[in-house]
Amino acid sequence: MGVRLGVIADDFTGGTDIASFLVANGVKTIQLSGIQSLDSIADDVQAIVVSLKSRSNPVDEAIEQSLQALELLKTAGARQIFFKYCSTFDSTSRGNIGPVTDALLDALDENFTVVCPALPVNGRTTYQGYLFVNGVPLHESGMRDHPVTPMTDSSLVRLMDGQSTGTTGLVPVDTIERGREAVGEALAELKAAGNRYAVLDALNDRHLDVLGEAVAQMRLVTGGSGLGGAIARALPETARGERSSFTPKTGSAVILSGSCSVMTNDQVADYMTKGPCLAVDVDRLLTSPTGYDAEVLAWFSEQPSTGRAPLIFATAGPEEVQRLQRTYGSAESSQAIEGFFARIAIRLVQDGIQRMVVAGGETSGSVTTALGIAGFEVGEPIAPGVPWVRTLDGRVDLALKSGNFGTVDFFSQAQ
Repeated sequence: MGVRLGVIADDFTGGTDIASFLVANGVKTIQLSGIQSLDSIADDVQAIVVSLKSRSNPVDEAIEQSLQALELLKTAGARQIFFKYCSTFDSTSRGNIGPVTDALLDALDENFTVVCPALPVNGRTTYQGYLFVNGVPLHESGMRDHPVTPMTDSSLVRLMDGQSTGTTGLVPVDTIERGREAVGEALAELKAAGNRYAVLDALNDRHLDVLGEAVAQMRLVTGGSGLGGAIARALPETARGERSSFTPKTGSAVILSGSCSVMTNDQVADYMTKGPCLAVDVDRLLTSPTGYDAEVLAWFSEQPSTGRAPLIFATAGPEEVQRLQRTYGSAESSQAIEGFFARIAIRLVQDGIQRMVVAGGETSGSVTTALGIAGFEVGEPIAPGVPWVRTLDGRVDLALKSGNFGTVDFFSQAQ
């Protein structure tokens, strides 16, 4: 097996995100749902993405899962390991990005790596070590109200220093403007000075291409899908294959949305003017859930079999999310919602659904796990970072959308 790149993604939509960038750049990629057997992986696969549900787990669990994924990828012969996290660096003050990075470095007997969540095509840029979302500092963006990982600091240097064991340096944009050799020299200087991590500025894809070449030989790289795509582009043409060519199914479809991001709220509002929509009664789920699943499934069955796919959503604005958390607790309300979508997904697939659009990393993880999906073939992107994927057994196509990805009309565009 000639696996060049092994990716450890801290959630399911993050896995499909980077897989789509690899596929778009000619790297044949298979995405696995958690730790799976490699027996069915074809010999010509060049990248394996292991998608975990470790972003918001307790730190010890996230480390354990990530180290298991590392061992699997080493078994596959991966020459480079990429720890993939969200382009908005979703984490708490305790992690999990820093602790997982430390554990991977130790397991690989390495003492230095880079930090680069930038994804300019989706408005995520890094300047002087500060992360911006569409030109707004991270802590002033909608991520400040994230129900699980609220981001209250935009400094990647401070974030890494606060949740990891080492110190963090910076390779600023003016160095990157000078090219690959200048970046390489800067990285060597930061490492020699005793830093364990280097934050990489990036304002555009040209910067990412320089960085992709500069880190191409590093054993461990961490970052977002933008850097993953740049590493793929840095490969020689002879190391790249043909893009995936499977055509998405055209059968019955459903949209499940658990994300409460700003963009997903806008996408739900847009779709409510176009197709059948049902808002999940979260209070009912948490107080008297008996029979509720059956009511939702009955509503779905009443919708026309042609036309727009029905949307079932628990997407809500910050005030409603805060009310639910105050009333029922953050963990309790999240678990109820994810459990609901998992149960609904199982029933819908049993009833013949062949296409499923799922919005939100936690929701995508719950749905994928509940369906017992071992892995995916990765197809062409619907939007940057959101491809169609097909289960390895061919039974269902999914579009697993990270909360803030896609344009306002994404739910219509996916169909």
